[in-house]
Amino acid sequence: MRLPDEGIVNRGFRHAVVRPPSANFASGLTNASLGAPSYERALRQHARYREALTACGLAVTTLEPDARFPDSTFVEDTAVITAHGAILTRPGAPSRAGEVDAIRGSLGGFFEALPSIVAPGTLDGGDVCEAGGHVFIGISRRTNEAGAEQLADWLAISGLTSSFADIRALPGLLHLKAGLAWLGERRLAGVGPLVSHPAFDEYERIADPPGEEYAPNCVLVNDRVLVAGGFPLFEETLRGAGFEVIVLDMSEFEKMDGGLSCLSLRF
Repeated sequence: MRLPDEGIVNRGFRHAVVRPPSANFASGLTNASLGAPSYERALRQHARYREALTACGLAVTTLEPDARFPDSTFVEDTAVITAHGAILTRPGAPSRAGEVDAIRGSLGGFFEALPSIVAPGTLDGGDVCEAGGHVFIGISRRTNEAGAEQLADWLAISGLTSSFADIRALPGLLHLKAGLAWLGERRLAGVGPLVSHPAFDEYERIADPPGEEYAPNCVLVNDRVLVAGGFPLFEETLRGAGFEVIVLDMSEFEKMDGGLSCLSLRF
C-alpha cells in the first residue's frame, strides 16, 4: 500500500450534523448485552456531545429526532464526507435504508452533488476511517466488497487513496471505527486485533489497555480528542501523548452498539 506524502494532517472541521435519539431509541439494532438504554440519560449525553463539538469550534446542525428509524441518531452511517465532497451510503441493515433519504435534504444545503452507493453494494459510514490523504474501508457485516469498491472509485476521483480491511472474523466489531480511530499524522488508536492487522502496518498504533476495548472509538476534532468516559488508562495514554482530551459519558449509546464517531457527520 502506498500512502501519499501530503495531506497527512488533520483537516479542520467547521460543521457537524447530529440527530438526537428518538423516544423509541431502545428499539434499535444491537448485539451488546448491556441492558436497555435509558432514553432520558441518552438525551443528556447527546446534549453534552453537542456541547463538546461546539467547544471544538464546530457549527452544529441539530436535526429533529426521527422515530421512524430508532437507529437514526447514528447519523455517521448515512454518508461519507471528505474535504472534496459527500457521498450517501447504502446501509447494510435493511431497517436503516430510510435514514439515507432522511439525511439527504440536510446535506443538500452543504453539498451541490450527493452521489450514492447503489445495489448490490452496501456501505455504512462507520466502516470508513479517513486518515489524512488515505481512507481505510472496513469489509464488515454491514459493508460488502461491492460497496467498498464504489467508495474507493469515488475517493480516487478526488485524489484520495484507499485500502480495505476485512474485519468480519474479528469478534465484537460491528464497524471498523468501533475499534479504530485516526489521531492525526500517522497515528491510529485501535483495539488489539486491529493494532496487529497488516492493513495498518505503516502507522504508529496506540493499543487499547486490557478491559478498555470500547475506548479506541474516539474522535479527533480539530485540536482535541473526544473520548468515552470510564476508560482511565486509555485517557492517560492520550494525555501522555500530548492530546487535549474531552471526556464524555457514552454509556447509553454503548448499549446500542454506538460510539462517539457514530453520532455526527463532521466536515
